[in-house]
Amino acid sequence: MAENNTFEHPALLESARLALRVSTHAFDAEIQLLILAAIGDLQVAGVVIEGNSADTDPLLIRAIVTYCKVNFGEPDEYVRLKRSYDEQKAQLVTATGYTNWEVTGNGQE
Repeated sequence: MAENNTFEHPALLESARLALRVSTHAFDAEIQLLILAAIGDLQVAGVVIEGNSADTDPLLIRAIVTYCKVNFGEPDEYVRLKRSYDEQKAQLVTATGYTNWEVTGNGQE
């Protein structure tokens, strides 16, 4: 795993660390893996993440940070957090501008 200063999503790392209430860099490698896993999970679902959109788009940031909260350690509210992430992912998959699915004139993909 890359060092903190070379990780391709430093803003996400800071956002996740803050949301996880982690003030040390001791868990950075684990958090970085969770960020990459979240991005991969969203992409597998059909969400298009291009360039630095994962670092700047508020909806993507929220979904990625929520994924980190679900999967970091053993959260007390795992079920609630998992449902929240699944809902955020579902909304991104169906939202205009977050997929590359084209709609034809008759409403069919």
